[in-house]
Amino acid sequence: MHTKTRYTLAAAVLLGLSVTLARAEVVEISSEQLKALIKQGTPVVDLRTAGEWRETGVVKGSQLITLFDEQGRADAAAWARQIDKVAPAGKPLVLICRSGNRSGVAAQMLDKAGYKGPIYNVKAGISGWIREGEAVVSVQENLKQAGIACFPAC
Repeated sequence: MHTKTRYTLAAAVLLGLSVTLARAEVVEISSEQLKALIKQGTPVVDLRTAGEWRETGVVKGSQLITLFDEQGRADAAAWARQIDKVAPAGKPLVLICRSGNRSGVAAQMLDKAGYKGPIYNVKAGISGWIREGEAVVSVQENLKQAGIACFPAC
C-alpha cells in the first residue's frame, strides 16, 4: 500500500472515530433516575400529543413538545428547533412518551442529527412513572410555571 493511501485511510478512520465520539450518549433510565435528573435541573421533554397530556397529566415541569402527531407524522426539523430552545446541544436532556418507544426513536434521531449532550430516555415512559405512584400534574397546572414550552399548541 502506498504511503499516501495509508495516510488517507488513517485520516478517514480518525475522522470517523471523531464523529462517532462526538455523538450524544443515549441512556435508558428508570423513573427513579428521572427523579434524580429532575432534582439536578435537567430539562424533561414530553413528546406525546396534547390529547395524551390531557388524558394522563404530565411530569411537573416537563416541556411539552409533540414530535409525532395523531397520524404518526413528524416534522423532525421543527421539533429539533424547539428542543434547542430548552436544551441547547451539549446539555443533558430527558425524553419521555407513553411507553418509552417514541422517546427512544426521538433520542436516536437527535443522536443522528448531532446532538452533543447526553440524552436520557425514560424506558417505561409516563405509564411506568404513574404505575410506580409518581405524581403528575394537569397540562394547565404545568403551563402556569414560568418558561414551560408547549409546541405546537396545548
